[in-house]
Amino acid sequence: MPIIVNLDVVLAQRKMRLNTLAELVDITPQNLSVLKTGKAKAIRFDTLEKICAVLECQPGDILAFSKEVDELITPA
Repeated sequence: MPIIVNLDVVLAQRKMRLNTLAELVDITPQNLSVLKTGKAKAIRFDTLEKICAVLECQPGDILAFSKEVDELITPA
């Protein structure tokens, strides 16, 4: 998938644990872990908004697009 999830990087920069973020955002640690590992197929905007509010960041700090990853998966 060409979407890269940098949640672990932002958590490390904020010195915050995944379980703490899960509690503050009111999401299960398991669901947040699925997002963190890049295995999530979707994220609700309200969840993304809460994560950004707690981490004081922008959505682009957490999610990035990489065309190179997409090309590795589906070559032209």
